[in-house]
Amino acid sequence: MSLNIYLSGEIHTDWREQIIEGSQGLDVSFNSPVTDHDASDDCGVAILGAEPNKYWHDHKGAMVNAIRTRKGLEDADVVVVRFGDKYKQWNAAFDAGYAAALGKSLIVLNPPEHQHALKEVHAAALAVAEEPRQVVDVLRYVLTGKLPG
Repeated sequence: MSLNIYLSGEIHTDWREQIIEGSQGLDVSFNSPVTDHDASDDCGVAILGAEPNKYWHDHKGAMVNAIRTRKGLEDADVVVVRFGDKYKQWNAAFDAGYAAALGKSLIVLNPPEHQHALKEVHAAALAVAEEPRQVVDVLRYVLTGKLPG
């Protein structure tokens, strides 16, 4: 068995790299949104033309980014959504809901203090992890049947 995994959510820490590194030797492939914050914010106007109104600036970027996000979510076997400490990740919540609506296996990754705020998202997940290594352990178990340790 192989798994195509989409890594969604927070872009300000190295959680993606931790999961990718920890998954070496497993039959997995990874995709994610563009994690360069400036490129993600400005892709619409950089490609399609400037917008004087910030709403339309952001809207153009969101639409261009949605092409990659939709493809990644639709092609994924497993979607991992990370909610970090900084910022409110509304896009991550949207991705989690979209993945759940598509019937994707969903793993949510967040610090314990977000448990209450994410209870509905957690209810749609098949696993809720607090550390990237727990995500790796879930993937290893699913693919090999081996427990950590």
